[in-house]
Amino acid sequence: MKTARGILLLVIGGMCFLGGYRYGRREDRRAGAPSQAVPSVTPGTIEISAQKLQTIGVRYDEARFTSEADTIRATGRVGVDETRVSRVHAKVEGWIARVFVDFVGEPVTKGQPLLTIYSPELLASQQEYLLALEARKTLAASTLPGARADSAALVEAARQRLRHWDLTDAQIDEVQRTGQPARAVTLDSPASGYVTARNAFPDQRITPETELYTVVDLSRVWVLASVFEYEQGLVRVGQPAQVSLPQQPGKTYQARVAYVQPQVEAVTRTLSVRLELANPGLALKPDMYVEVELGSPRRRALTVPAEAVLDSGLEQTVFVDRGGGSFEARRVHIGRRVGDRIEILHGLEAGERVVTSGNFLISSESQLKAAASGMGSGQAMPPEHRHD
Repeated sequence: MKTARGILLLVIGGMCFLGGYRYGRREDRRAGAPSQAVPSVTPGTIEISAQKLQTIGVRYDEARFTSEADTIRATGRVGVDETRVSRVHAKVEGWIARVFVDFVGEPVTKGQPLLTIYSPELLASQQEYLLALEARKTLAASTLPGARADSAALVEAARQRLRHWDLTDAQIDEVQRTGQPARAVTLDSPASGYVTARNAFPDQRITPETELYTVVDLSRVWVLASVFEYEQGLVRVGQPAQVSLPQQPGKTYQARVAYVQPQVEAVTRTLSVRLELANPGLALKPDMYVEVELGSPRRRALTVPAEAVLDSGLEQTVFVDRGGGSFEARRVHIGRRVGDRIEILHGLEAGERVVTSGNFLISSESQLKAAASGMGSGQAMPPEHRHD
């Protein structure tokens, strides 16, 4: 009897012990006590199973140093070379007698007649020159000291005055040969090119202020290109460039940077760069739009594929592979984009492996786990994962 009672008490005691142990384990779990040791995780990292990584289709690449030439691509507009613009004026008052070049766009060559002018002042100067010639002839046999020298100086002074009126030596010689002043004097083109403006009509009264023609030499032209202000460090005077036309695929024109404007345009935040280049066949016409490529010397830089960088606008982030399905979200500072890669200024070391495909899904997984962890612990979510 006593033996049976002892066995019954022993069984009841064991059941109470087991129930207390289970209750204590439940209480420990409610209090947040771990049932087993949890490996420490570096802040800012996320662990993803191999199966999920395969589903996401994660791909990797390494941060490495590359040496490539930066290429600036810009649009430009063809303009005339302002050093090759000639504005035709007469230096005397008078009237236009005849017009030989009578429309805008007509090609002219240097020395080609443009128009003839009747000017009383110019007529009087020619008569003075003829009188000086007669005086020199009369005084050629004079015995007065200095008379011949003075007459020769008078002829030269009259001739020089006609030159100031833009008469050529051939025209002056013709007056001397015929002994008659030219009633209408021809005004020649001072340069070869194309007439881009005309203000010369028959019987029109003109003054020295009247601009009769504008002649532009288009054998060389300017291209005015616009580059962004952050690219100004890559542009310098003397730098080679290539100009191409959309309607001429595969054909390029070699140019040179001649001037960089010292002021940024306030609205577009661009800098104007002037290129100079030859214009064979006059293919480049004023006000035509062109494409410009400016190349800079090659330089060595730490780069990653462009798709590895997540850019929120305020900061740039990459996911660094820590091995074993662990990824670290790391903030980086980026530089220029070179082809399909982006320069990393700070935040990465050469040789570190970064995620290039699937990083958006890893970022979403990171935010979901951070949110779940914050709700489970009763703590607020980190600022970078809040969506309020």
